[in-house]
Formats: sequence, structure tokens, C-alpha cells
Amino acid sequence: MAFIIIPWILFIRILALCSKSDANVSAVIAFGDSFVDSGNNNYIPTLAKSNFKPYGRNFPGATPTGRFCDGRLHPDFISEGFGLKPILPAYLDPTFSISDFATGVSFGSASTGYDNATSDLLKVIPLWKEVEFYKEYQTKLRAYLGDREADGVISDALYVINIGTNDFILNYFARPLRKSQFTVEEYQDFLIRIAENFIKQIYSLGARKLSLIGLLPLGCFPVERAMNIRNPLNCLEERNKAALGFNGKLNATVTKLSNELPGLKVLFFAEIYELLLQFITRPSDYGFEVVEKGCCGVGLVETAVLCNRLNPFTCPDANKYVFWDSIHPSQRTNKIVVDELMPRLKQVFL
Repeated sequence: MAFIIIPWILFIRILALCSKSDANVSAVIAFGDSFVDSGNNNYIPTLAKSNFKPYGRNFPGATPTGRFCDGRLHPDFISEGFGLKPILPAYLDPTFSISDFATGVSFGSASTGYDNATSDLLKVIPLWKEVEFYKEYQTKLRAYLGDREADGVISDALYVINIGTNDFILNYFARPLRKSQFTVEEYQDFLIRIAENFIKQIYSLGARKLSLIGLLPLGCFPVERAMNIRNPLNCLEERNKAALGFNGKLNATVTKLSNELPGLKVLFFAEIYELLLQFITRPSDYGFEVVEKGCCGVGLVETAVLCNRLNPFTCPDANKYVFWDSIHPSQRTNKIVVDELMPRLKQVFL
């Protein structure tokens, strides 16, 4: 595996040296779950891993990096869109160092959530620990660049945050404990309080430019469709309603914080819900052919260890699929989403 991975890492470092970032965005720093995890879970004892084929099939070098995708994730494309490196390295990956992380890094952990009980399910990195890693990163960055330059990187970085999906699909709707404690609306409010504290915490550490991705139509994920006994393979509207309700509350919260915290700029992309729903309801408009299942395996339940190279049913062309596995978008979906995001990101942050 090393003969594939090492040349790719060297190639990325050469590109990083040759590229010049657009003004006012010094780095892309990601917090969240599998939608932004570029390989951190490879280095912790958990079943929530994807560092094996066919994951990474369309990643440069056909390398399974630990991304839950056939290729790159949306933070990779965002980084590239700002003239930075085309991949965002995982903080726990020992093949990278602070010189690589100075222009961007991911602290994300697949299967985590706002709720600590969510991260406990598969023993992954909780959000509070991602913040601790970020503090450690800042110490390393100051030692590497000096205080003044490091503070500039921290304040001018774009913080990409995508989290909350697992709180609903792995936790609230899949297990009895939280349902016995909260109604859906109460659980949304519980998560929103954690989200607000998280934003305030990274703001206190110097973050000023935040991009939050809202929850997607959870009930239309292939794994959720597969559980729809009443209307087989149709979207579960209860899950979609929960996602929309959460997005509305999070939007109100970030608007409030933008007004309360001096210098904070937040773009909340609640409309990504509607964009993905368009992919699902009008796939041919975007060049997709399959929406109800993922490319990997039969596409209805496979993710992580169930999506492996021994499965004979994996599709030959992931570009025709909205989803790569039963939960995660394909690389092509990620690219189209970022193409929609970038004009507004550049308008606000450049």
C-alpha cells in the first residue's frame, strides 16, 4: 500500500507549494462526522472505518484513505476551490505534519455527533475531543509559524462544520434511550444547545469564518428507505421532517450568534437539503440514474465494514449514483454540491 500512498502524499505537497490561496482564506479546517472525516478513524479502535477497497476507488491513486466515499469529500473540493490543496489531511494521520496542516486539516470522525451518546455507540471521537485536538493543533501551529502568523491563519481560516446526521439515524431513531427521554423537538433543542456551545467555544479560540452544512433529507438515505416497511424503498418522511426542523432551529441559532459575537461570519447552508432532494426527485437533470440505493453492494444497508471488496454487487460506475454507500454521497454528488456552495462562500469570505 505504501508505494501508492507515499507518491500521492508527495504530489499533494508539491501542489500545495505551487498553489496560491485566494486572499482572506488561509486554511480550511473541518469539524464533524463521516461527511468530513478524511481518515481520523483509521487511527482509533472502532468499526467505523473505510480504509479498505472499494472505498477510494475514484480517489487519486485509487487509494482507500478512510473517506466514506468513492473519492473526495466536500471539504476537499472546498479547499481546492479556495486555491488551497486538493485534499484535506486527517489530523491523526502520522504521514502528515504541522507543515501540511497549516493550510488545512480535518478533525472529523465518522459516526460521531453533537450528542456524546452518539459517539459512544461505535467508540469514535466525540465533538468535544475534536475541539481538544484543535487546541493541540493551535499549539503546534504557533510553534511552527510563530504566534503572529499562526493567529492570522486561525482567524482567516474557513471552518467547515458538518455534524448531526448520526444523532438521528444512529441514535435517536435507531435506539430506545433518547426516544424515552426526549420528543423529536426536545432532542433537536438538546442538540442545538450543544451546537451553540461548540460555536462559542471555537469562536473563543479564534475561529471567525464558519460554514455549516445543514442536515440532508435523512429519510431518503438508502439505509432509511430499506427500513420503510409500509412503503418499501420510499423516503421516510418522519426522518425528513426531523432534519428540516433541526435545520430551522440551527439557522436561527447561528443568526443569533452572528449578531452577538463580534467579527463572526457564518454561512449556514440549509438549502443543501433541497439540493439533494432535487438530485433524488429529478436525477436525470443532474446526470444521475440511481437514487434509491448506493453503488456499494446492493446499496441498501452496506456502509463501513459491510461495504467491502468481497461484495460482488458493487456498481461499475459510481458517477451514476447519488449515493456511494447506504448513507454517504458519491464523489460526483459532493462535487456538484460544492460547485453550488463556492460562489456564496467566495462572496462572503473573500
